[in-house]
Amino acid sequence: MCRTPGTEGFALNQTMLRIRDPGPSLAFYRDVLGMTLLQQLDFADMRFSLYFLAYLGEAETVPADPAERARFIFTRETTLELTHNWGTESDPAFGGYHSGNDDPRGFGHIGISVPDVAAACARFEELGVPFRKRPQDGTMKDIAFITDPDGYWIEILSPSGMTAAVAAAD
Repeated sequence: MCRTPGTEGFALNQTMLRIRDPGPSLAFYRDVLGMTLLQQLDFADMRFSLYFLAYLGEAETVPADPAERARFIFTRETTLELTHNWGTESDPAFGGYHSGNDDPRGFGHIGISVPDVAAACARFEELGVPFRKRPQDGTMKDIAFITDPDGYWIEILSPSGMTAAVAAAD
């Protein structure tokens, strides 16, 4: 399929989620989901920080040179950008961010494909990760939804499971 003229070279580079506290969020995305922190950018004057995470290929390394690192981050596909507005982590009046799945609904979820949904979910269970849907629940089997520390939903799916689901829907 051809691209619309004028969009050659366009790529989905990042999805941004606002986070209350970078400590638990970074631990979740790094240690539970296995992503690599590519860069942290702090904007002291505006009181916020950005954290760029992604899955790296076996041969990939994050460049040490700042200009090369920026090029590496902003030319790759599918980077997760976590945005932390300073002070939310210690503000008792801060009610958290809207996940998009409560009324009024909006943003829904991000998706992570895994080789084996059952094995991934067993690991999540051992780690105490909250589930919104387990693979055996509901009409759609073999997919799960977990939540991150801010309540954002993450779909856990496998390419083979989704291939079978699409074939059954046709």
